Amino acid sequence: MKYPSLGFGLGLRKEHYNAILDTSPDVDWFEILTENYLVEGGKPLYFLDQICERYPVVMHGVSMSIGSSDPIDLKYLSQVKSLADRTKAHWISDHLCFTGLDGVNAHDLLPLPYTEETVKFVSEKIRQTQDYLERRILIENVSSYISYKQSEGMTEWEFITAIAEESDSLMLLDINNIFVSAFNHGFDPLDYLDGVPPERVQQHHLAGHSQYDGYIIDTHDNDVVEGVWDLYAEAVKRFDGVSTMIERDDNIPELPYLMKELKMAKEISAANKRSAQ
Repeated sequence: MKYPSLGFGLGLRKEHYNAILDTSPDVDWFEILTENYLVEGGKPLYFLDQICERYPVVMHGVSMSIGSSDPIDLKYLSQVKSLADRTKAHWISDHLCFTGLDGVNAHDLLPLPYTEETVKFVSEKIRQTQDYLERRILIENVSSYISYKQSEGMTEWEFITAIAEESDSLMLLDINNIFVSAFNHGFDPLDYLDGVPPERVQQHHLAGHSQYDGYIIDTHDNDVVEGVWDLYAEAVKRFDGVSTMIERDDNIPELPYLMKELKMAKEISAANKRSAQ
């Protein structure tokens, strides 16, 4: 069973702390970057505590490295669990990837080979993580720019579905990441949407990217492009009641600018829910 839907939210960024507290924008919820708040005291927690009094929050991390062959970092999970208790986070998410090996952090979200062996290995680590956190987590699809020879015979959507089902976890389906990977690898993004089980999809990310000659990089520093909006419209038809947010990680605009994008997401969702009925 999924968590209750939260509606339409934004990624919480330090550039907007004061504007949020001063203007109380019409945002249903905020997603916090987990690693930004694994600290003791200081301004980040000062602002976070105030915002948590006014809005629901969820947590989104980049350091779980659930696909790494390294053992689970229990110290990190302990910090994550404490932060979840502090914020009363509605759920916790991270990426289906690895971020390093042998204790060395690559500071990137590295894709995994789509094999049965990887499915079993990662699913077991997710189960152990969920047991420790005492809650189901969300796993997010990452953008990718390479493929592994070992992945022949299994698609990305079959891979993430197999892991979600074997580990009994949920999915954070990043629409922009599907768009980027579909372009880079030459698959139909609608096949991706059709290939994942709706009952596992808890959240959507919408973000921008940078297009170059022959490939796309997932930069999260631009506006959501028309093609991603179109793909989101198709997602709405397939997945009901999925919490959706605008994710911006760099080149951060003023809060009202992002509110316009959030309004667009609401309008597309409303229009396509009606057309699907």
